[in-house]
Amino acid sequence: PVALREQHRRGLARYLASGDAKVLGRRIELTGLRIDGTQIPIELSINRMPGDGSPLFAGFLRDISERKQAEHKLQMQLARLNLLDQITRAIGQHQDLPSILQVVVSTLENELPIDFGCICLYDPVAKNLTVTSLGVHSAALALELGMPEHVRIAIDQNGLARCVGGQLVYEPDIDQVPFAFPQRLARGGLRALVAAPLQVESKVFGVLIAARSERQSFNSGECEFLRQLSEHVALAAHQAETHAALQVAYEDLRQTQQAVMQQERLRALGQMASGIAHDINNAISPIALYTESLLEYETQLSEKGRAHLQIVQRAIDDVAQTVTRMGEFYRHREPQLALRPVQMNTVVQQVIDLTRARWNDMPQQRGTVIEMQTELTPDLPPFMGVESEVREALINLVFNAVDAMATGGVLRLRTGLMTQDPSVYVAVSDSGIGMDEDTRRRCLEPFFTTKGERGTGLGLAMVYGVLQRHSAGIEIDSALGKGTTIRLTFAAPSMSILDASESPPSPASLPRLRILVIDDDPLLLKSLRDILESDGHLVTAANGGQAGIDAFTTAQQSPETFAVVITDLGMPYVDGRKVASAIKNVSRSTPVILLTGWGQRLMAEDDVPTHVDQVLSKPPKLQQLRKVLVQCCVTDTP
Repeated sequence: PVALREQHRRGLARYLASGDAKVLGRRIELTGLRIDGTQIPIELSINRMPGDGSPLFAGFLRDISERKQAEHKLQMQLARLNLLDQITRAIGQHQDLPSILQVVVSTLENELPIDFGCICLYDPVAKNLTVTSLGVHSAALALELGMPEHVRIAIDQNGLARCVGGQLVYEPDIDQVPFAFPQRLARGGLRALVAAPLQVESKVFGVLIAARSERQSFNSGECEFLRQLSEHVALAAHQAETHAALQVAYEDLRQTQQAVMQQERLRALGQMASGIAHDINNAISPIALYTESLLEYETQLSEKGRAHLQIVQRAIDDVAQTVTRMGEFYRHREPQLALRPVQMNTVVQQVIDLTRARWNDMPQQRGTVIEMQTELTPDLPPFMGVESEVREALINLVFNAVDAMATGGVLRLRTGLMTQDPSVYVAVSDSGIGMDEDTRRRCLEPFFTTKGERGTGLGLAMVYGVLQRHSAGIEIDSALGKGTTIRLTFAAPSMSILDASESPPSPASLPRLRILVIDDDPLLLKSLRDILESDGHLVTAANGGQAGIDAFTTAQQSPETFAVVITDLGMPYVDGRKVASAIKNVSRSTPVILLTGWGQRLMAEDDVPTHVDQVLSKPPKLQQLRKVLVQCCVTDTP
């Protein structure tokens, strides 16, 4: 070329003057001129001509345009391979789909480069695309095009339709494409478009869109690169979704495992507790019978004395329910559990009275003060439940709150109504030491305690059992040094359910009956005999199963037979099952009532002995005892 000729002449003159042999055999790349005037890359090689020593040289020129084009193409391919490797490595550092897609479009903007890039996810049901990821530099243009993130794009019949069908689409001049989506891009100054499907196992789940402002600006190598990239992105996205699904499955499995472990702990607790239930119920049965009898028959009791007896009676009921539920932790609500309307404010006031010594008297003995505050919403609707269970759950929460305030503080009980459910809630709050996150997470586990030797780890576990049986909810809000608030939520039923739960009418009056009472506990025998005789019945007491069978057999041989037999279940040598079988063998028509501390468990497990007509749980209640006697011994007349 003219601009380079003088430079070439000077170089040749310098060579001829110096005789420099360094250029001999070398191939020098220069710019040459075709006869038609176009510039081309050429290669010059110079060799000395053989002869008599005169400085003759031969120069050879070769057109290397094709080689240069091949080298350029190879360099571009290597650059795209490096870019693909770079994107793949970046993708590998992310496990979630949004991060993977964002890495891809941002890298394409900077390294390919492109003027606009986004990735859309495909909904095959709605047949539209949703913009999911935009490049950093594409965000402004996306707003101008009306394509910000989360916008849905309808599938037109040209490029996008073919793309979601699995084809890579290249439009070199989108001005010539009369469809909605290409025209939208054209209005933003874009002219060339490539849409690559994101496809896994023949299923397209998204589209990678790349666009430039110049027409025909994507060559075949770049289109192939985008096709390969889309395959990598699709595979990575599929792996990310699989990883996310595995994470969810693992979390579900972990929670299920924790629930099973907690259920097994509760089952072990229930089985252990059921072993001591019989002895405890036997011990409190005389107290329950005599207390109820005093309240019913002693009309001269002072108002204060009657109030104290009523508190004793509630405490006895709560002890009995506690022992029973410890054996039933692992069960859902027992079929025979009698649900009645419960007034939350009444229960809260009872809890305050029952626990007064714990939050008032005992702290004062240590020189500390716990202030009791109440915020009770008036006119709360009742909810269906077992009052004694709810009362016991609140007592446990109050005890825990007191234990958390060793140096004193504020104990607050609040009730309220959540109208959206609707449901009744009660919240127990303290200003004590609070719990860290690990303790808060584990506090409902049985045997877990932070009180050392002072704690059993059963208080909140029993609360958890009560909530399960009532299908109730619990929320625990706590932080170290900021106290704890535990809120229990009970569903409020409709009025029709409350009307249906009205107490049944009192049983019919009983005639004077001859009753055989069998038990191996002398104190219980005496109390049961005293109570039944107070009702006007003739009672014979037998200490043990064999003594009871003998007494019944002897009476059958005389005119004064027994109208009904009440027997314990757990007795040495001859238990209640053998007694019931022996009674029915002698007189099939004589009713047998099983009075036992395992009554609820027997009915829940459908394990009532075949020769037993009725089952009563210890400690017995007078009204229940009378009702069962009516059912067994009074025949309705037409």
